[in-house]
Amino acid sequence: MNMFTLSAKLTFYIPHSFSLKDKRQIRRSLIEKTKHKFNAAIAEIDTQDMHQTLTVGIAVVSGDGGHRRDALDEIIRFMEEKADAELTDVEIIE
Repeated sequence: MNMFTLSAKLTFYIPHSFSLKDKRQIRRSLIEKTKHKFNAAIAEIDTQDMHQTLTVGIAVVSGDGGHRRDALDEIIRFMEEKADAELTDVEIIE
């Protein structure tokens, strides 16, 4: 059986976040909504001390190499739509 993985690093700008508490609420909501809809690993991976920047990592595992990219693209689109923030950077990591 084959196993294919793909990950991404997403950076969001949160202009209306004035504290780490504001950022934490936005992060928690976005990650929970996304995990509820998709079977993917998602976590904040960087910029923890910057209250207007949120950086998350996403990992997708699939038995089909083509499906992993489709799934990741769908997750990124969902997060961009649902985030109370602006997606400023996407880095796909093969």
